[in-house]
Amino acid sequence: MASPAQDHHHSAPPPTPSTTQPTSDSAATDLLSRLLHRLPPSLSSSGSTPSLLRRRSSLSTTTTPPVIPFTDLNTTLSSLLPTVSQLGYFELTDHFIPSELARSAESDSLSIFNLSSNQRDQYFPRCWPLGFVDDDEDNISESLLLDSSCSTDSTELSLSSLREFTREMKKVGLAVLEALSCAMGLQNPVQDDPDAVTSLMWISRICGSFDDKMTGSGLFYPYVVGLHYQFRSQSCSLLTDTGLVPVSCKTDSILITLGDIAEVWSNGKLKKVRGKPALSVEEGSDTTSLSMSVLVTLPLESTVTPLSPRAAINNDGGIDRHDNKNEDCNEEGREERLFNSFSFEDYAWRVYHERLPLKDPLNRYKN
Repeated sequence: MASPAQDHHHSAPPPTPSTTQPTSDSAATDLLSRLLHRLPPSLSSSGSTPSLLRRRSSLSTTTTPPVIPFTDLNTTLSSLLPTVSQLGYFELTDHFIPSELARSAESDSLSIFNLSSNQRDQYFPRCWPLGFVDDDEDNISESLLLDSSCSTDSTELSLSSLREFTREMKKVGLAVLEALSCAMGLQNPVQDDPDAVTSLMWISRICGSFDDKMTGSGLFYPYVVGLHYQFRSQSCSLLTDTGLVPVSCKTDSILITLGDIAEVWSNGKLKKVRGKPALSVEEGSDTTSLSMSVLVTLPLESTVTPLSPRAAINNDGGIDRHDNKNEDCNEEGREERLFNSFSFEDYAWRVYHERLPLKDPLNRYKN
């Protein structure tokens, strides 16, 4: 397999403290989260713990996200920005990815999951965050995280469709990032540095007999924009800061979720979705489902900080900055940062190994 350094530049870091030291309250919360994860599901807290996430939410009916056609992405996203920024997700239709390519990529992915354990370890060795991992403690679902090239040490597997699908999904993600940055009047970091973002392909297989559960919710890796291809019309749940939200999208559309890095980049204006969608399965179902998501994320060595306003030329020929005037502006009219800068590597390591903590993991970095 090609080294993860191609996408992440170096392997797993030791669990060192973040450059921004947590408070005693935050440390206590982290300890409580780890203890709760070791409890049996029946004893787990009713907060945002994996046991809750695997149960189907009965608190609200399934909703349809705001629909934005890719062919009119910039205009429609600008007009729906107040709604999208509060929800943290929308449905993208009329994109350029052929359904035939998506289904060929799905077939490639199924061939990987049908490998023996020895072949999996040989072809896709674990190198954090890449490789196979159990999605939850009940072994209902399992995930495979691949770099943007879908690298493998195998010369026998043909993953050409999966690689092409991953490349095309990333292109869509970069277009969404540019449209989102433009709508918010923020600098797009990719504009000056194409290597400012990278991507991960996250494939999950849910199999076996189920008992009215939401599945595949435990694993958590930070990202800017998540793209989740809808192979079939199937409801799923998104974990937002206000709780679980059941949603349903059209077949062959792409569910777009805004991640924790997008919230920081927007200085808190964009609400986030934690992790990726959790598929719903009917009680007594004995089928196998596959979900495929591309995460537009950051290289490990990155520093996460709110983005600067996008430059604009004023009527006098000078350069102005988009001025988002609100209660968060200081006396000079400059917007105060709601987040301190922090190491992406430290943050990614923490949230990946803690799975979904009880407390918002971004709280420790807020001013």
